[in-house]
Amino acid sequence: MTGEVVEADIEPSYSYQPSVFGAGRTFCLRDGAINWEAGRRSGRIAFERITRVRMSYRPGTLQTQRFLMEIWSPDAPKLSVLSTSWKSVVEQIDQGDDYRAFAVEFNRRLAATGSKARFEAGMNPLIYWPGLALLVAASIAIAGLAARAFQSGGRLTGFLIAAFVLLFFWHGGTIFHRNRPGMYRPDALPPLLLPRVRG
Repeated sequence: MTGEVVEADIEPSYSYQPSVFGAGRTFCLRDGAINWEAGRRSGRIAFERITRVRMSYRPGTLQTQRFLMEIWSPDAPKLSVLSTSWKSVVEQIDQGDDYRAFAVEFNRRLAATGSKARFEAGMNPLIYWPGLALLVAASIAIAGLAARAFQSGGRLTGFLIAAFVLLFFWHGGTIFHRNRPGMYRPDALPPLLLPRVRG
C-alpha cells in the first residue's frame, strides 16, 4: 500500500503499511471527523472528541527521516500515522510529502472546530530527560575510553572509538534535538517534526 493524499475540499486521505505482513492503515478526513481503517477494524472519531495529538521524529533502521503523528480519543484506540510505508522485507518507502500534507490539513481542520485538544511536540518528558542524561553519560564514558586508548599508545583504537563517539552523539543528538518536549499550535506545526518539502 502506498501513501495517497487526495487533494479534495472534503475528503483528504492518507494510507501506509506499518509492517511487512500487517494490515495497512488508511485515514480520511470527512464531515468534521477522521475516519480510520486498520485491516478489518475501522471507526470514526469526531474532531470534538479528540483529546490529544502528538507529533514526533522517529527514525527507523531503514529510514532515518521518519515522522509520527499520534491521535488520542476516548472513542477509539490510539491512532498512529507514520511518514513511511513498508514495501518489502528490505524496503520502506518515504511518503514525506503525502504525510506532511495530511498532517497539516488534519491539524488545520481540528483547529477550525475550536478543539480543546492538547497539541504536544516531541517525546514524553518522562522519557526524554532521562534518555538525554543517559546519552550524555554514555558519550562521556565512551570518550573516556578513547582518551585512555590514546594514552596507552593505541592510536588506531583511539581513532575508531572517537569516530564511534561522534557518530553515536550525532545520531542521538539529532533525535533529542528534534524531539524536545513542548506544545505547538495546530496552525503552526513544528518544522523539526515534519518532513522537508521536496522539489
